Amino acid sequence: MDYKLVFFDIDGTLVNDQKEIPVSTKKAVQTLKEKGINVMIATGRSPYHAKIVADELGIDSMINFNGSYITYKGDVIYKQALLKKEIKKLYQFVSQHKLCLTYLGEKDYATSDKENPYYIQMFGNRTHWEVTMDPFFFEKNDVFQIFLHSPKEMDELFKQMFPHFDFIRWAEFGMDVIPKHHSKASGIQTLTKLLSISSEQMVAFGDGENDKEMIEYVGMGIAMGNAHEELKPLANLVTSHVDEDGILNGLKKINLL
Repeated sequence: MDYKLVFFDIDGTLVNDQKEIPVSTKKAVQTLKEKGINVMIATGRSPYHAKIVADELGIDSMINFNGSYITYKGDVIYKQALLKKEIKKLYQFVSQHKLCLTYLGEKDYATSDKENPYYIQMFGNRTHWEVTMDPFFFEKNDVFQIFLHSPKEMDELFKQMFPHFDFIRWAEFGMDVIPKHHSKASGIQTLTKLLSISSEQMVAFGDGENDKEMIEYVGMGIAMGNAHEELKPLANLVTSHVDEDGILNGLKKINLL
């Protein structure tokens, strides 16, 4: 197959647990670009939290917020914010149950309660995560994704009560809240129309539950060796661990390197 576009998730795929990009990954991405193959990031991260990785790899095109915000060659080509009236309902419910929300806007972010124990469990020890407290951030800003800080046993309740949102669990006390029917795959579908590239000509690397739709949608879905066990059966190929040249080995197996 003549693959023309390769998507990379960030955490657990491009970067390891130490938030470092392996040297072999840097070289592999650079080689793809030199061969004229388009490379993009597809991540749940915001544009500003993904920028350091994108800049280090020289990538100027990204799908952010799990599909609700797309930049191509530096230009924003698509964005879909969460409905403010539905965010308000979610905030009211969360407040009643002593939970917490972190709002992710286009340029900035804020949390509803940085003293909340669930928030502290997630981000309290991250010195680089400097966040302001603004429970009503959503009233003044478009919000493209929310971190819902809650225990796993409440997942089904949220899904039933808030049908306008999709919920993706990614940590013990963290769920992504995104617009309904959005995913990395929906972002890729938008790009297929713009670039006139079929999904069969696309490759995607991922490791998490929010990569499921993307891995299934593209012509060659590759799961990292360290991927979530539910992701691996959906992939066309399972490569090695991120710290064991996973990107490089995966690209070699499909003859892109």
